[in-house]
Amino acid sequence: MRRRSAVVFLALSLLTACGVLPGDDEQRTVTVWLMKDSASDVFLKRFTKDFERKHTDLRLDIRIQEWTGIGDKVSKALQAHDGTGPDVIEVGNTQVAQYVDEGGLLDLTLESMRDWGMDHWLPGLAEPARFLGHQYGIPWYAANRVVIYRKDLFARAGINKPPKTRDQWLADTEKLDSGQQQGIYLPGQDWYTLAGLIWDEGGELAEESAAGSGRWTGTLDTPAALRAMDFYRRLQALGDGPKDADEDHPPLAGVFAKGNVAQAVAVPGLAQAIVSENPDLKDDLGYFPVPGRTAGKPGAVFTGGSDLVVPERTDDRAGAVAVISALVGAKWDTELAQAMDYVPNKTTLASVVADDAGVAAMAAGAAQGRATPASPQWGAVEANNPIKDYMTAVLTGADPATEAKRASRRLTEALTDDIG
Repeated sequence: MRRRSAVVFLALSLLTACGVLPGDDEQRTVTVWLMKDSASDVFLKRFTKDFERKHTDLRLDIRIQEWTGIGDKVSKALQAHDGTGPDVIEVGNTQVAQYVDEGGLLDLTLESMRDWGMDHWLPGLAEPARFLGHQYGIPWYAANRVVIYRKDLFARAGINKPPKTRDQWLADTEKLDSGQQQGIYLPGQDWYTLAGLIWDEGGELAEESAAGSGRWTGTLDTPAALRAMDFYRRLQALGDGPKDADEDHPPLAGVFAKGNVAQAVAVPGLAQAIVSENPDLKDDLGYFPVPGRTAGKPGAVFTGGSDLVVPERTDDRAGAVAVISALVGAKWDTELAQAMDYVPNKTTLASVVADDAGVAAMAAGAAQGRATPASPQWGAVEANNPIKDYMTAVLTGADPATEAKRASRRLTEALTDDIG
């Protein structure tokens, strides 16, 4: 943001009245906070040059931020009164609820409906950025999990094409799980994958008693969620994934690179790390969307990614809206997706990544994508995640219904901690 002093404003007015155009002094600076590694330097330079050529009255000041500690930094910026904060901020899609709750975000519903094609946005980016029917976050790009598989091991097992349904996925994985070969490496605490299965069954992680009430109830003990956990249990048993750890312990790429794993659930970019550790696998890796209950559409998946928001205290709403219009429009959103191996923000743009097998599989799944409950307290859930504990308990033999009720109570407590 940049506020003109009264003296400068008066000087500009006099110059304009006299027919003198002061050039650069007429430009307004739009400050944009983007996260590290969200876009390449090449992309940002090209975007800035094109944007400023088309908007001669605006100058972009793009400042790269670190993810570590960004929550507190954004919260402080939203409450700042000195006019020096950002006009546009990139935030994680699951963070928008927190900032809406704190106040200070601009309502962008009108522009979303009129100009930005919100009917075609990926649901996993759009839904968590919406509150009581108002749109505060604008989808920018997405990423989600797919199944990375060994094409050679599939062929050796007589499997000619990737499965389209969950039942077929389970049957194929049973064929692949033979001897020292793991049918799938699925850590016991991969709650993102479990969440997708729950959504696919028609369940939820938690439900709000009334829109905007802030009163949430954990729902891991519903029949739908229990069916999802049972499928996860059967699938996880067809490999040697640890029952008490997530995909980072040990790192998934290193496990896959050892050569005896037929499948893993991960973002496509993991393939680069696998090949880096085992170059012999370069031509053997393939991708398919997480299968759904029926062959008609892929399974639901957790969608990660970023939305763009505008602080309510911006002194240049028009400039901020112009930046977002450009970034989320088809031209630059397509170029970003192709440059960074992302899924574009609209289902209608999926074809632009069709030539990349991994991203194409990701885009197919993203159409069924979801995000975590839009509660500002969700961060407290992940800090001491009861879903992970629940999964480990079930996988090590505890009663699923009992453990699901216990985990649901913990979710409820974490999500309503600040409600009186």
